[in-house]
Amino acid sequence: MPSLKALKNRIVSVKSTQKITKAMKMVAAAKLRRAQEAAEAARPYSERMAAVMASLASRVQVGPESPRLMAGTGNSQVHLLVIAGSERGLAGGFNTNITRAARKFLDELLAQGKTVKLLFVGKKTRAPFLRTHRNLIIGTIDQTHIKTVRFADAKAVADDITARFEAGEFDVAHLFFSKFKSALAQEPTRLQIIPAALPAVAESKPVGDVPAAIEYEPDEESILADLLPRNLAVQVFRALLENAASEQGSRMTAMDNATRNAGDMINRLTITYNRTRQAAITKELIEIISGAEAL
Repeated sequence: MPSLKALKNRIVSVKSTQKITKAMKMVAAAKLRRAQEAAEAARPYSERMAAVMASLASRVQVGPESPRLMAGTGNSQVHLLVIAGSERGLAGGFNTNITRAARKFLDELLAQGKTVKLLFVGKKTRAPFLRTHRNLIIGTIDQTHIKTVRFADAKAVADDITARFEAGEFDVAHLFFSKFKSALAQEPTRLQIIPAALPAVAESKPVGDVPAAIEYEPDEESILADLLPRNLAVQVFRALLENAASEQGSRMTAMDNATRNAGDMINRLTITYNRTRQAAITKELIEIISGAEAL
């Protein structure tokens, strides 16, 4: 049985940890509100952008002359997995869930005989793949300097991906991130970003509030060529915003659970301390009484 001093030191240590987890929970809760508002504000724009792109794509004959970001290379042998995570830990299952989804898709591609390359946005999702697929990693985009996600940060990531595509490093690119639903629920999501995965739009249906019968000037292919790079940056921007909200929600939940667990441990240790102390007092009393009776 541990000594009274050891138990007391343990209680003090757990109380210090509880103070830290409680403070981290409060900080995450404050950051979550701003991150959630930013993520929700970005959704309508990215959805409308995707709808406009889909409307334009439905009017264009995809062929060798089409923009490469939409038509692709004509091959699907080399896949790039862009795995977006966080730069900091203590965020519950946030990074683990993204990593698990990416690893599952990676295994499926390898089973099909595809060549896979890994590009990471944030270092926390990189560590698990270092142990198993180090040879597939081609780079990590550092995000430690970012306090609040800006469009310029997303554009830098999109430009890096585009440059690799133009250099012929891959044929298809997929982006993995966590879609924010609530502080308790985040959904790991895979989005094909190159070639752009645009939903089919029927000509007889409107795109949002815009009628389908619409004339574009200049021609649709020219507009697509200009909008495709921006659409890529917008989708990456939305993914980073969703990730930021998911990270804070997961961290707040994890720190709340850690604070509760620390409280339960303190209660158990306090009970053990009191019982040990009472046993020591009882033992001393028995020794005193036994000694007095022996005289």
